[in-house]
Amino acid sequence: MAEAQNLPVGSTTAGSIAVAAESTVATRMSAPPSFDVADFPVPHGREEEWRFTPLERLRGLHDGTAVATGEGVKNAVEAPEGVRVEAVGRDDARLGRAGKPVDRVAAQAYSAFEQASVVTVPKETVLTEPIRIAVHGDGGTAYGHQVIELGAFAEAVVVIDHTGDAVLAANVEYVLGDGAKLTVVSVQDWDDKAVHVAQHNALIGRDASFKSVVVTFGGDLVRLHPRVAYAGTGGEAELFGLYFTDAGQHQEHRLLVDHNVPHCKSNVVYKGALQGDDAHAVWIGDVLIEAKAEGTDTYEMNRNLVLTDGARVDSVPNLEIETGEIVGAGHASATGRFDDEQLFYLMARGIPEQDARRLVVRGFFAELVQQIGVPDIEERLIAKIEEELEASVG
Repeated sequence: MAEAQNLPVGSTTAGSIAVAAESTVATRMSAPPSFDVADFPVPHGREEEWRFTPLERLRGLHDGTAVATGEGVKNAVEAPEGVRVEAVGRDDARLGRAGKPVDRVAAQAYSAFEQASVVTVPKETVLTEPIRIAVHGDGGTAYGHQVIELGAFAEAVVVIDHTGDAVLAANVEYVLGDGAKLTVVSVQDWDDKAVHVAQHNALIGRDASFKSVVVTFGGDLVRLHPRVAYAGTGGEAELFGLYFTDAGQHQEHRLLVDHNVPHCKSNVVYKGALQGDDAHAVWIGDVLIEAKAEGTDTYEMNRNLVLTDGARVDSVPNLEIETGEIVGAGHASATGRFDDEQLFYLMARGIPEQDARRLVVRGFFAELVQQIGVPDIEERLIAKIEEELEASVG
């Protein structure tokens, strides 16, 4: 297991590869997954899965003292014709199928929500317009649950847009039928004081394709936990992420891809930029290849660009392999400042230094912005990157 590291500027790490035996491993967390809050002790910050998170800034989400305040968060769904949108109670059989909570906050969210939103795309339905889910906070505390299900051979793009001010703990489930194709864009564009903790579970059917693009800009503290498992052979998962961490912000992305069936693929690419005092980004990338998952093909990468002094990155790629019968597996992490050669090249061609720096950052993020595939969201994010750059080099 790769030991977590505080990476100084300019350093790189490729993590380590461990062949797991019967011992409990970090990707499976310190406690078995459960829907029951009582199965998880209150974290104290010394646990492996909590040691990077400033618990005092969770506003009580981790210890049960955060109380929901009614209409604090509004959830609105706009969907094309043919898509079924429902508000369901806690006893609906469709809830919890993609995976159980793996920490106390996720279990608290599952135990505390009153109604869940279920969005269903019927089998063989191919949507030409995205489903848009707007989650807006008005300063309250809320627990949420969202399910997005695609029937066999259905295709859809879903945009989940988080704005406003809130203290929110939530679980999001993506259930893909055989041969389905789902792209999800989750945007965290919260106000400065917001707190957002969420577990995202994806269950990928046979020969289905899942693409997740996570974009995090706002909030005082954002901690997201995307997880992927496979329900049949031939499944593919692409997990992309883009984050821009400002002074005082804590942005944490903890991923797990569990290759639990044979002949599946995964590709993970997360990139972040940081600026300002006490800007803190955490990226934990866990890939587990179980003994029965022969023919797995997987790779994960995290890159971070530090724009100013005072920022900190913790980047930990982990890869656990329980079988030698795989197509390929690898991982890497790199953190550094601007590439002086790139800046020199641009400035030597008459481009002013500030403009050259903007071009470098745009190029750094361009690969991930292009993965979104929703023009208005891409334009909005490019504008947001420009706004952030004005603060760092303006």
